[in-house]
Amino acid sequence: MLKHLKLGEVLAQHKLISQDELQPILENQPHSSKRIGELLVERSLISPDDLNNALKEQYWRDRGYWVIG
Repeated sequence: MLKHLKLGEVLAQHKLISQDELQPILENQPHSSKRIGELLVERSLISPDDLNNALKEQYWRDRGYWVIG
C-alpha cells in the first residue's frame, strides 16, 4: 500500500519551503478556513504554479503513477 504524501512533504522535497517556514502554517491552519496551500501562496512562500505542480505530484503519487522525467 502506498503512503499518502502530504503537500508539505512534496514542497519540502523540492526545496520550495523549509520545515521552519511550514511549521507556523501547520500550527495556524486549523484556525483558518483556508487550506495549507492557499496559506503558503497567500504568504508568498510559494507561487501558485508551485502549488499547482505540487498538488499534481501529490495526486499522481497517491495513485502510484508518478514518474520522474
